[in-house]
Amino acid sequence: MSINYESIVHELFESAGIEINGNRPWDIHVHNREFYRRVLTEGELGFGESYMEGWWDAERVDELVHRILLARLDEKTDLKLSILFQLFIARLFNLQSKRRAFFVGERHYDLGNDLFRTMLDRRMNYSCAYWKDSQSLDLAQENKLELICRKLYLKPGMRVLDIGCGWGPFGKYAAAKYQVEVTGITVSKEQVQLGQELCDGLPVKFRLIDYRDIDEKFDRIVSVGMVEHVGFKNYGTFFKVVNRCLKDDGLFLLHTIGHMESSKNLDPWTHKYIFPNGMIPSANQLSQAFENLFVVEDWHNFGVDYDKTLMAWYSNFISNWDKLKNNLSDHFYRMWKFYLLSSAATFRSRRSHLWQIVLSKNGIPGGYQSVR
Repeated sequence: MSINYESIVHELFESAGIEINGNRPWDIHVHNREFYRRVLTEGELGFGESYMEGWWDAERVDELVHRILLARLDEKTDLKLSILFQLFIARLFNLQSKRRAFFVGERHYDLGNDLFRTMLDRRMNYSCAYWKDSQSLDLAQENKLELICRKLYLKPGMRVLDIGCGWGPFGKYAAAKYQVEVTGITVSKEQVQLGQELCDGLPVKFRLIDYRDIDEKFDRIVSVGMVEHVGFKNYGTFFKVVNRCLKDDGLFLLHTIGHMESSKNLDPWTHKYIFPNGMIPSANQLSQAFENLFVVEDWHNFGVDYDKTLMAWYSNFISNWDKLKNNLSDHFYRMWKFYLLSSAATFRSRRSHLWQIVLSKNGIPGGYQSVR
């Protein structure tokens, strides 16, 4: 019995308000009929790879994926054996072990500073901006840095640890405005090199080490967009390290993408092409990991702001492609477009969230005053 893949995909897309070869911005235009079999048997991986290979297009890929996610079509496709095996491996082995910690730095963050300089804001924040009362990416990212500093109640002379510091935008801002000393750690050589240049003259130090190797005390600890690389097998270790390094009266702020449900699987396309071994935590996974270690002082969700942030990055990437294309391929161009636009769709559909969680070791005497 033969399977009519095209008919099944037509029916699925129709249930999500998407028309094959239609004329609306979110309608999909299929250029290769093998797309139908591939997307049904390979799921998200086949969908993303077939876009990279030019098998389909849409005027608004973000709106197309948004509708797919709202209709939960991603939960209605079968995965071929090779992909299921990858998911099994992710659950069985610790893909975010200390031995593999630098892999994501080499594969993603070391792609080249030119790419990130043209795509990001002037401070090079590679995480969700805070768009309250701001209309530009630069201001929204500055608002995010100020929000973090205020939530941590920084005071001059404090020692601050930045786990997953990137190119040092938080360290540079906090050191300059709040007169604190910042130690940033990262697994990216490119970030250390450029970060040291950008923070020259300020009390900001960079270390190329894994978070598990830190063992000294700090008044405050912050981690922005890094726990997504930790993995469910290591959440407990991560929070134990933070607890060990935080002074008894200190505060820890965790800024992370979050999922509405717990999962121990990797996203096949993102794992293969964007963030090797990346894994988005759920609220339950995080709270179980820091149980008996921390008091929750504040939990702030502004995930809708990540939609705006990703679309701003997309606009910057597209408008600067002529400056980048001599060093990057057309295949990379379609891959990066799909990454930014599909990611924006996950936040637009509220399938993904952005949390800032403030934790203390013993509770703030008299209570913590939330900052928004």
